[in-house]
Amino acid sequence: MLFEDVLTKMETEFETPVHYFLTGGSGRLDMNALIGRTLSIKFKGYRCLSCGSSKKIFRQGYCYDCFYQQPDVGDWVMRPELSTAHLDIEDRDLAYEKEVQLKPHIVYLALSSNAKVGVTRKTQIPMRWIDQGASAALEIVEAPNRYLAGITEVALKRHVADKTNWRRMLRNEISATDLYKLREELKAYIPEEVRAYFLEGKKEITRIEYPVMAYPEKVVSLNLSKTPSFSAKLNGIKGQYLIFENNIVFNIRSNEGTVVELKAD
Repeated sequence: MLFEDVLTKMETEFETPVHYFLTGGSGRLDMNALIGRTLSIKFKGYRCLSCGSSKKIFRQGYCYDCFYQQPDVGDWVMRPELSTAHLDIEDRDLAYEKEVQLKPHIVYLALSSNAKVGVTRKTQIPMRWIDQGASAALEIVEAPNRYLAGITEVALKRHVADKTNWRRMLRNEISATDLYKLREELKAYIPEEVRAYFLEGKKEITRIEYPVMAYPEKVVSLNLSKTPSFSAKLNGIKGQYLIFENNIVFNIRSNEGTVVELKAD
């Protein structure tokens, strides 16, 4: 047996290609070393990442009750423009929110399928781009807090997408977009109070390669609640997805809180 534990998102190391690791109480599993081998996944139950109960996972690794209590899944996480720590206003836990929100944040362009705009803490670069399966990314603004980055994203997404087409990303269908040109076009739409934080001299595109032997022609998601025991050759990893033969993909991130057993032949 390679691994028997609760799933959390894979750790990554920014190498060429990206190096992936699955971690848990049983250790740190080198996922790149499994590519080309037959990997078996068996569903064993649930374990909430907060309370540790075996209740069914609701979202992001938490049971229903914990999801509506934990500060790291407040509405401001998905919608940074709702951040209020800079006003000293609490959502769920002001100390936590200040620790996260009142740090430098990057507004960026990424190419995962089509070009999209996004926001992340500066300390999460390039991990955030890797988790999205981006092949290239370019920074636009470095704001001093999450709120300013959030209102910038809101302004820019009127002119460019803010979502990734995950099926196209997994098929490696990347649009031919000039990120430098798009960045200059979007500059005019940056809110006035954020314009001073535009990264005028930042011209370097980050390129990312993934450990994939073969991309799927179409995409079929593995659902462990419907298929509790699965086995197939692992063809690669991109974003937080395991890519198997026969067009099957498994999203580690969306299965956080699920207890699994992994074996390899």
